[in-house]
Amino acid sequence: MIVPSQPTGSGPVPSQPAKAPASTSQILVVDDEPVVLTALKVTLEREGFPVVACTSPRKALEILAERDFSVIISDQRMPEMMGLEFLVESRQIRPYASRILITAVLALPTIVDAINKGEIFRFIAKPWLREELIATVRNAVQRHELVTHNEALQAETQRLNERLREANAALEVKVQDLEKQRQHLDAANHELAANYENSLELCRRILTTYDPILGGQAKALVEFATQMAATDKFTAKERHALRAAAWLCDLGLIGVPREMLRAFRTKSDQLTDRERGMLHNHPIYSQTLASLVDSNVEVGEVIRAHHERYDGRGYPDGLAGDGIPWPARCLAVAVGFVESGLSKTASIDALLAKSGTDYDPEAVRLFLKVANLVQLPKQVREIMLDELEPGMILANGIYSPHGLLLIGEGQPLSSATIAKIRSHDKTTPISQRLLVYT
Repeated sequence: MIVPSQPTGSGPVPSQPAKAPASTSQILVVDDEPVVLTALKVTLEREGFPVVACTSPRKALEILAERDFSVIISDQRMPEMMGLEFLVESRQIRPYASRILITAVLALPTIVDAINKGEIFRFIAKPWLREELIATVRNAVQRHELVTHNEALQAETQRLNERLREANAALEVKVQDLEKQRQHLDAANHELAANYENSLELCRRILTTYDPILGGQAKALVEFATQMAATDKFTAKERHALRAAAWLCDLGLIGVPREMLRAFRTKSDQLTDRERGMLHNHPIYSQTLASLVDSNVEVGEVIRAHHERYDGRGYPDGLAGDGIPWPARCLAVAVGFVESGLSKTASIDALLAKSGTDYDPEAVRLFLKVANLVQLPKQVREIMLDELEPGMILANGIYSPHGLLLIGEGQPLSSATIAKIRSHDKTTPISQRLLVYT
């Protein structure tokens, strides 16, 4: 019988107090020699390890089938089966347990078989050193804890990955549903926009049927409004209101007798006060009818104000200056040009003559700038008041309404000069066009 080696020295080895358990998992020790088995059990229990001892490897396999162990320790030479065979079979039952083989002969074939078949954690040679045994068992317990913890982490990772796959699949379905909804919404919006444009065109055709001149004027107004709305001088709502109002601003004239319309165009001074009042109220009628096509409040406000004058002498509400919505001030210029019945040059002259009284000068400048009504020399371009910048050179002089020259032609602009021009415009609007050399 082989027994564990003892420390050198005389007298018995003093007993050591039991230490705290190194692990809650148990250790299975298998050896056919009861004395060695007892020595191993006592040694490990003194270190706080819970130990199950067994002299039969086959009985040990039955125990393994019922209970889990963090470490399995087996002697190599046993009558029922070799220790390596036992450890190989124990691996099938408890694959995560750390397996330790105790042998008196470390033959190379044993080592190779242990590595290839049993995945042995450590070898312990007989007779063993107590410190080496304890250290090996502690490491084996830690290894088992790491392996089982890692396995638990992998299982949790797989579970989370499965949940993530399920979530991604559900998300993909939702994304597909949202995409279908977006496509349906885009199609509905496209259809709605097409229906809206058709409604506007229907209103223009009604005007044309009632009075061909009104239909032609509406078409021209839409073209000019579209050109002005394409600039950066409007918000999105103002841009929509300007263009929609151009289509709908004269709908209220359908309620005016045709003879009165003809008289207004040819002999306006002969209209009675009642007839003139009916004509002056047509923006209100247009606002009411237009609300059936476009319910936006801004559109109705622009339609109602498109015959207001910059000096406050327009109709129907007598609004003035900035009290008139900006799109309405721009539409008023286009209406004045279209309804003048004059030649292009004469119409432009009429707009300029009424700039500052009937019309907002800045609106007149915007209309002339974008409408391409006047062919300017290539080296000259038209700008608006808020586009003046230091260094620009005027291509025309700027005069006060009384004919006083404010800034001469060819004079470069400075920041101070521009500030004076804008200050003067606030008190006395500058009505003429602003031309600069490019």
